[in-house]
This record gives sequence, structure tokens and C-alpha cells, in this order.
Amino acid sequence: MVHSLKNPCENSRRLTQSVLQIIDMLGIYRAELARVLHIKCEDVGFLVERKRDLELETDAWDQAVLFVRMYEALFVYCKGDGVAMCHWLRSENKDLKGVPMLLMVDDDKLSQVLGFLESNIDTRHSGNNGGTYDRLVKWTKSRLKKKH
Repeated sequence: MVHSLKNPCENSRRLTQSVLQIIDMLGIYRAELARVLHIKCEDVGFLVERKRDLELETDAWDQAVLFVRMYEALFVYCKGDGVAMCHWLRSENKDLKGVPMLLMVDDDKLSQVLGFLESNIDTRHSGNNGGTYDRLVKWTKSRLKKKH
């Protein structure tokens, strides 16, 4: 069962929990998460065992924020249908010219997958799901402006 996340990026612990919830809900392997976050598999183990949280101002943190944002966009895109979300991630996509999950894991194209989803959803018709997604997009964009 999938669900929209509440305040997924409010702090290190919450972001870590959100990322771990996503991989559980979507059946994503730890090794795949490690590649998406640009960390070692061992580090994902530490996250799962609660020995460590994602650290602010790191590449892994930034990737995790984009990963959560991708999940929320996918949730809206698939109207909260968990089966459709999992299928979409693991199926060939003509517009992306590849399988979204493999593009994120093997080709480091999380931003491209996120961009596709964001350009293909209409948050005005997303109901309550758009609220978390909209807040997450605003938060991410303001954070990126501060970095540059």
C-alpha cells in the first residue's frame, strides 16, 4: 500500500524515514537506493538500522530530496495506485527512452525522471495529494536557490 508522505523533508530523521518508506512501498532494493543516493550499500544498511541519518548539505541529502519529490510526483501521476506506480517504474517509457528505475539507478537520471513526471501531471486535479507535492516542490526550489 502506498500513501502520500507527511513533511518528508522537515529534518534528517524524517527524510531518512521517508526514503526508507518509499523503497519499502515500491519494492526498491537497497542497492538500487544506494546508487540513486550516490552512497555505498553499507551506508544504506546504517540508515535502515537507524545507526545513521542522511546529513544536510550532502549530495546524498540532495538526491534524497529529489527522490522523495519523484515519489510524490509519481503518486499524483498514478493517482495513488501502488500497482501502477511500481509498474511505471519498471516498464519501458518511450518518452524517457528507457525504464525509469534503470535510468535512475544505472544512468543517474533521477532529475530527468522527475522532470518527466512533473511535466506530465496537473496538480490542480490531484486533490489532497497535490498539497504535499506542491509544498515539496516549493521547498526544493527555495533550497536550490539558496545553494546557488
